[in-house]
Amino acid sequence: MGQEDARIRERPIADPPIRNAATVIVLRDAASAPKVLMGQRGAAAAFMPNKFVFPGGAVDAADATVPLAAPLASGCAARLCADADPALATALVTAAIRELWEETGLILGRPGAWDSPAPQGWRGFSRTGHLPTAEGLHFIFRAITPPGRPRRFDARFFLVEAEAIAGDLDDFSGAEDELSHLQWIPLAAVRGFDLPFITEVVLAEVAGLLRQGLPPESVPFFDNRGPRSEFQRLR
Repeated sequence: MGQEDARIRERPIADPPIRNAATVIVLRDAASAPKVLMGQRGAAAAFMPNKFVFPGGAVDAADATVPLAAPLASGCAARLCADADPALATALVTAAIRELWEETGLILGRPGAWDSPAPQGWRGFSRTGHLPTAEGLHFIFRAITPPGRPRRFDARFFLVEAEAIAGDLDDFSGAEDELSHLQWIPLAAVRGFDLPFITEVVLAEVAGLLRQGLPPESVPFFDNRGPRSEFQRLR
């Protein structure tokens, strides 16, 4: 092997760019026997293969153009805008609603007609006769994927109680195939599933919110933008 080949092999691989993302925790029967909606990622997935996760994914450019029938509550919106401009904050909320629809077929929306044709990624949602709404969504967690992973996300986690969902909570027939084994998992049993570490941390936060009530007084933030991981609380 020549010196040039050795230098190429020793050259560190650059981390992928950090993409903005939104995740939705749907909570069912919160007052009696709380359950959360989760599904399993495929074995061939580049990010978190085989893990059970909440619905979610990266923000699309079109998400910022989609109007909401009702906005996020003012306190949650203020925290969301702490490190994000208002346009991105809106896109994060709409991305959460779109990802929930795409990955589970569940609709977080109000009945109504769109004023203009829905953009790519939203056409199926619009055909249900609903407008996306942020009513009932609570911004409860933020985490940036640590360096060294094949994909990195700046993920904001939103909690919504199942009563805000339009339609049958057990009908996943409209879901795309990104998540399999979609199911309502009791909080008491969820740690028996194969979960990513950050999902376990978020579930602990959800359990705390069930005791303390919503909205949260502050939002945990695992910040991995720099060389060292930092924990903050957004107030």
